[in-house]
Amino acid sequence: MPTSSAAGTARLDAESPLLEDIVHGSVDFKGRPVTHPGSGGWKSASFIIGVEVAERFAYYGISSNLISYLTGPLGQSTATAAENINAWSGTASLLPLLGAFVADSFLGRYLTIIIASGLYILGLGFLSLSATLYSFKSSDCQNAANNAACSPPEFQIIIFFLSLYLVALAQGGHKPCVQAFGADQFDEQDPKECKSKSSFFNWWYFSMCAGVLVGLFFLNYIQDNLSWGLGFGIPCIVMCLALILFLLGTTTYRFSMKSDERSPFARIGQVFLNAARNWRTTPAEISKEEEAQGILPYEGSRQFKFLNKALLASNGSKEDGKICSITEIEEAKAILRLVPIWITCLGYAIIFSQSSTLFTKQGVTMDRSITSSFQLPAASLQSFISLAIVVFIPIYDRILVPTARAITRKPSGITMLQRIGTGIFLSFLSMVIAALVETKRLKTAAEYGLVDMPKATVPMSVWWLLPQYLLFGISDVFTMVGLQEFFYDQVPSELKSIGLALYLSIFGIGSFLSSFLISVVEKATGGPARESWFSDNLNRAHIDYFYWLLAGISAAAFAAYSYFAKSYIYNRRNSL
Repeated sequence: MPTSSAAGTARLDAESPLLEDIVHGSVDFKGRPVTHPGSGGWKSASFIIGVEVAERFAYYGISSNLISYLTGPLGQSTATAAENINAWSGTASLLPLLGAFVADSFLGRYLTIIIASGLYILGLGFLSLSATLYSFKSSDCQNAANNAACSPPEFQIIIFFLSLYLVALAQGGHKPCVQAFGADQFDEQDPKECKSKSSFFNWWYFSMCAGVLVGLFFLNYIQDNLSWGLGFGIPCIVMCLALILFLLGTTTYRFSMKSDERSPFARIGQVFLNAARNWRTTPAEISKEEEAQGILPYEGSRQFKFLNKALLASNGSKEDGKICSITEIEEAKAILRLVPIWITCLGYAIIFSQSSTLFTKQGVTMDRSITSSFQLPAASLQSFISLAIVVFIPIYDRILVPTARAITRKPSGITMLQRIGTGIFLSFLSMVIAALVETKRLKTAAEYGLVDMPKATVPMSVWWLLPQYLLFGISDVFTMVGLQEFFYDQVPSELKSIGLALYLSIFGIGSFLSSFLISVVEKATGGPARESWFSDNLNRAHIDYFYWLLAGISAAAFAAYSYFAKSYIYNRRNSL
């Protein structure tokens, strides 16, 4: 029998490797220190990636074919349906700002994900219920003499939109937290895990696209050919399974320890507040204070110089909390530098909104036959965006980046802003192609005498739409991934979730702008004696004109973006 002293020594020897392998700054779900082999890593990340795949399957399974449900069972016009979808999509893309703030300031990412998943399940459940309980045949609408006869019950419409916006709220909590929580499972201080973390983002994006692909092909077919209730119900079941999967991984997760420092929101807010209070401060006074603090001129020091007034207290005192450090001022400047880039990317976001609305409506009118007994659901064409992303990412990473690296001598080949700009230009080309294809579709409908037959299939293959979808996907590889990396990299370290939410908010505002633009064009081009560009009879509409308008907006946005990107000052050297 070993003595108590020997047993104690054995215990210490056993514990020593664990003490050396502790992950600093992280704890387990009970607040205890965690070690590298016993927590986090790919084991934990696999649970989290599984949840993201399920969430994207559910979200795109609903959003991709939403215009067909609104213009079909709910009996809305094309313009009204597009406006409603853009408003909902915009809200869904803005709510991550709220979700990120709540997670970073109060609940933490883990608890926010659980609550958001619960809201997701609730929203999807009610969505399925509204489609199941109050369904009616589309043939009744076609035979009805008056439109009121095909209108669904008002209660169904209320329940449907409440459910839809509950899903948007859930996505707002889910989207900014899941990816950040997944990245938290890898220790940046450990060389092996640091490499795995880089690989994690690749697998994350591939897995996300896989979820979208399955959702588009599988759910769109069920919604178009079997049942909308089932098409909305399956995502609900999938999200239930995803929540169970996420909870099963709880004992393996690493949880970041909260800092005792002042909130970054408070620090940055204090900079703007102090600068506003000191608006009368002269440049000479600022220079004197900078000299007293030993602050030397540096790249970007002259940019947003007015914020340097925060170095001084409004009453001349220098008590803690009354003045701001140069580090805090640089954090505020970093946020301000993002504003021009954020604004000029809105043109891209407006174009991005069209793939799930007007592109789909185009596809509905065209020949979608794959075999004599099978038709490709129009909304499933969006899967080619994801397919283009999956195929092009390896090409970009293995061929384009090394080639660009050999030319530019930069580790990343091209800068993040150059990558984003390339995608914006490609989206401009996709709009030009979309306009040309729509012009041909209208010409074909006129040649076959189908102008006044909106339900007839235009004898033109739906594969004509493929180039614009593929260009959308390739532009995503450049702009979407570039924006995500850019906003994550350029915000202060404690605001990474907010950075991702800011990137998402571009597409939220873009959706609202798209909805507003459609509304203005609808009123300007429509009237008692003429068809608008968005006429319910697409063979008399002029979506091609709208696409040309969007191409012009995209060209202007690209020119403005190029101007601001050229003068942008990166926060870190390794960002170049």
